[in-house]
Order: sequence, then structure tokens, then C-alpha cells
Amino acid sequence: MTLRGRLTSAFLVVVLGPVLLGSVFVALTVGAVSRERVTERLDHAETTVGAAVSAICRQLQAAADAVAVVPSENRAAVAAQLVTRGLASAINVSDPGQPITGRVASSEQGKDTVGWKSCMNPPKASPVSEPATAISATAYAQEVTVTAAQRIDAALLDRLSEASGATAAMSGPKDDRAANRDMPAEPGQPLTLTLSVRTGESPFRHAVLPLIVLVTAGLAVLAARWLAHSTTRPLGDLAWAADRVANGDLDTRVPIPRPDELGRLAGTFNRMTRELQSYVQALTASRDQLRRHLAILGDTLSSTHDLDRILPVILRTAMTATGARAGLILLIEPSDGRLAARSGSGLTGDWDLPVAELLQRRLAPGRGILGTVAATGSPLRGTNRGVTRDTNGADPDEPACESYLAVPICAPPAEDADPGPGVLGVLALYDRLGGPGFEDNDLRIVRTFAGQAGVAVHNVRVHEEAQRLSLTDPLTGLWNYRYLREVLRREVERASRFGRMLTVLVLDLDHFKEVNDTYGHTAGDQVLGEFARRIRIGLREVDVAFRQGGEEFVVLLPETDAYGGVIVAERLGAAVREWPIPVDPRRPGLGDRVSISVSIGIAVFPEHGATAQQVLDAADEALYAAKHAGRDTYRLAERVSGIGPEGQLDAARQAPGR
Repeated sequence: MTLRGRLTSAFLVVVLGPVLLGSVFVALTVGAVSRERVTERLDHAETTVGAAVSAICRQLQAAADAVAVVPSENRAAVAAQLVTRGLASAINVSDPGQPITGRVASSEQGKDTVGWKSCMNPPKASPVSEPATAISATAYAQEVTVTAAQRIDAALLDRLSEASGATAAMSGPKDDRAANRDMPAEPGQPLTLTLSVRTGESPFRHAVLPLIVLVTAGLAVLAARWLAHSTTRPLGDLAWAADRVANGDLDTRVPIPRPDELGRLAGTFNRMTRELQSYVQALTASRDQLRRHLAILGDTLSSTHDLDRILPVILRTAMTATGARAGLILLIEPSDGRLAARSGSGLTGDWDLPVAELLQRRLAPGRGILGTVAATGSPLRGTNRGVTRDTNGADPDEPACESYLAVPICAPPAEDADPGPGVLGVLALYDRLGGPGFEDNDLRIVRTFAGQAGVAVHNVRVHEEAQRLSLTDPLTGLWNYRYLREVLRREVERASRFGRMLTVLVLDLDHFKEVNDTYGHTAGDQVLGEFARRIRIGLREVDVAFRQGGEEFVVLLPETDAYGGVIVAERLGAAVREWPIPVDPRRPGLGDRVSISVSIGIAVFPEHGATAQQVLDAADEALYAAKHAGRDTYRLAERVSGIGPEGQLDAARQAPGR
């Protein structure tokens, strides 16, 4: 059964049930009241008729007494007078000494008194008794008998009916449509009467009440259907709207017909739909924004290996996805293990710094929230409301916040590496907007971005290491020839732009082939490695050394003139010559130290060449000049306008120091 059918049935039960019960009750009550009223009327009529008949009997008795007490000669006159006055309809006098007087002759006495009922001694009712024609009262005076009678005619019965309010009739057929009561004859009331009282019930009375019930039931059914329809139609509209909303149509609205409970329900549904639509629109906008950030992140990760570009994109995307007010990315310094700030956004207080100053901020490992995350590799999240920074575990040097979420940035696990956390840094977000703190879903999202950051940092470092390996000599650790070309070009451009000088040294170990042939290539590699180490020791931080190939090396001395280059050449030649290099002898009988020397060519930009290649070629020609001069010496390249100076390394000691 539908809701409308149930509401209709309930309304009919609630409304029509009491109506039917009330109708039955009214019918029973009306019947009982009618019967009681009829009974009361019959009782009143019986009393009234009895009193009226008794009064007639007393009147007749008085008339008979009046006739009996007068002298016999006056009795006829008195009797006639009483009859004339209506106190009796007939008076019979029986006197043995006189003829019978009154209205009836003595010859008709027996016939006239048939059916007279004595008031004092009424005869018992019997089926064969004569019908009553009059009521009589008798008086006696010596031997005289006086009987006064009142004839029973229609006028008498009408007077009795009018006085009693009921129809008085002699015993006979009864009216079935009236309430009847028989009055038996008794002393003082010698008549046997039947009293009839109309009940007032018409033949249509019993038909009207069912008709009223039927009409009421019909109206109740109509009212129930209307009520059910008016009640269920808003619910149907609400169900239809809910189905439309469930199917994605958030523009659906429910009409509000009346300001009742259903109207408030419809208004609440419309408000909920509007808020849901706004929420979905916000989610869509957030999704689109996140999608754009992810696209930017993907493009950034695929187009560059610059962490200064990658990390800010990852941080902004994570903040957008979680609604964080501020964020910070720190990476662990490989040298000392401290956390170095690499990117920040929305920071306040002591951390609201320019980018250059922010990159100088460092945090000690193992301290505070960020240090703990970096040390353990486990994320932390919480709130600082109602607690001090001394009791919540936060480092006073960390950014101030009300809520935080810190996730470790881990390198992707390698197949042959330790499956430990491999923490590279920390991604921290602060103060989630629109909520008291960060939730589990935020943690999952930030883990994803931290994983992206870990992959990016790992890839950049792998790329940098691969680039370093591609630009360095694996035997000596010095930069290789490929990197030499790039650095030399850059240094020449810088020297030309700022009007500075650049000295280029080309070094070649003397008789190095004999070392390989005598001691073996392993010993030769040891000599090259030790020679490279001594070169690094003899240089400044701004100087750069390269292995050009074989036993030939190049040194760049920025902002250094020819005399400074001579001093460096002398120092490097002495470092090689004066301290033999220890090696592992390949054959017995060979010493464990090898004495070597170095020949050096020197050229200066822009004195010996206007381009990087010209300067390098000039230094190379000076090297071959030193070789032809007997080795273990240096030569300064020819000037552009003429031949440059020559000299032994020992002679260089006389040159001014740099």
C-alpha cells in the first residue's frame, strides 16, 4: 500500500470510526430518551385521567347526595336542576312511596342503567361484561336510592384526552404506531380505558440516520483523499527531487506550497541542495586547481632538474590540496646532516624572510618536530592550541603555528640498497584553513607529494652525480677535458667582461711511459693520482685543475698574471720533484718510490690569446717548448707581438711571489 493509501485509511479510521460510534450512540440515546418520554407521558396521562375520572365520580356522588337529602317532593326538581347544570347526565331516584323521578322513567329503569359502572364498586372485567355506557354514584336516604350518572361519550373521552395529553379510548383495537397503556377499573375509577401516546417517530427517522452516516462517510472519504493528496504530493515532489539530485542534477529545487512542516522540510532540502552545489563547485574548482598544479608539477619534473624550481611547485601544490596556510621544505645537508631550508611559503614571524635569507636557515637534526621527523622517518601531525612551544615538542627555532603536518621526504628504494627510510628532508605544512587540524586524508595527500619530492631530489642528485662523473676523471678526481672547455670559455668571458687576467698552465709528467713500462700501469695510476692530489694542495679555492688526457693536466688561475703563473708552476714542479711518489713495485728489486718531474707551459689571457682556444693553444706550445728545453722546466708562451721569456723552474724562484 502506498503512503497515500495508508494516510487515507488512517484518516478514515480516525474520523469515520468515531462518527459511526457516535451515530450508534446517538441512535441508542434518542431511542432511550424517546421511550422515557413516552413512558413519562403515559404516566402523566394515567395520573391525569385517573384524577379526572375520580373528580367526576366525586361530582356524581355529591349530586346523588344532594338529591337524597332533600324532601321527597323536591327531589325531582333538584335532580332536574343538577342535570340541567351538567353535574350529571342522568339521575335516577328509587322511592317505594313515590314514582321514580329524574330523567328516566321508572318503566325504563332497567334498560337505562345497563352499562352503568359504579364508582365505588366497579365490576370486574370479563369477556362477556357489557360495555360501559356511564359512570355512576349512588346515595341512600332511608329507603330511597339516588343514582347520579355521567354518560361516556366522545365528548367525555375528548376532554380526558385533552387533559391528559394522551388519547383515551375504551378498550378496543390499539394503534400500533403509538405507545399504549391499559387502565383497569378500580374504586374511584370504574372505567377500563386504553391510553395511547404518539411516539413522534416518523417512518423516515430510521432512514435519515443511516443516510446522514453515509453522507458523513462520503465526505470523510473525500476529505481523506484530499488530505492524503495534499500531504503526499510534497513528499512525492521531495522524493522526485532527491532522485534527481542523486543522479547529479544539483539545480533541482522543490516547490514550497505552504509554510508548514512539509514546507520547512522542502526549504531545508533546497538549502541543503544549494550548499551541496556550492560544495561540489568548490570541490570542482579545487580539483581543477589541483589538476593544474599537478600538470605544472609534471611539466616541471619532466623539464628541469633544478630543485629551486621543482620544490616550490611541489610545496604550493601540497598547500593547495590540503588548504594549508603555510609550508616549508627542508633538505638534509650531506656534509653535516643539518636540515637546510630550500623552499617556503606563507611563513610568519622569524621565518618571514626573503628567499636568499631563507635558504641560509638551518635546523639541528633530532630536535623539535622537524628534526624528529628527519631522524625517525615517521610523519607527525598535531595542534598547538592551549600548549606552549616548550611542552609540545616543537623546536623554538621552528615556524610558529596552531596545527602542523610534517612528512619525511624519502628517496625511492633501490633494489640493492638498504630498505630503510633513506630520509632526504622534510615537507611541513602549517595551519589548515577551515578546520582545527590536519586529517588522515591530508596525511595521505602530503605523503604523495613528499614521495614526488623525494623522487625529484633523488633524481636531481643522481643527475648531478652523473653529470659530475661525466665531467670528472675517475682516476684522479679532477675535472676532465670536456669540462675544461666549458670552464675555460666561461672564465675567459668573465675575465674579458671585467678586464681581468687569466693564466693557463698546461702540465705534462716527464718520462711517464718509462714509469708504466718499469712499474706497470697500476703504479702509473698511483703516480697520476698522487700527482693530482699534489696539484689540488698547491692551488687556491678559486683555481681549477683538469686532467686533459694521459699524463697531461691543465690548471686555470683566475685573476692571475704571468708572474703569478710562474710562481704556481715553480711550486707544483718542486712538489713533484722533491718528494718521490710511493708505489707498489711490480717486480722484485724495484724501489717502492718513483721520482718524477713535470714540464709546464704558461699562457695568459689576453696577453697570449684573445679566445679560450688561443690561450690554451699558446700554453700547449709553451709546454712543448719546455719539453724541448730539457724537461723539468716551464716556459711562458710567446707574446702576441714577440717571443716570450724562457727559464728553468729554479730560475722562477727569483720571480716575485703572488
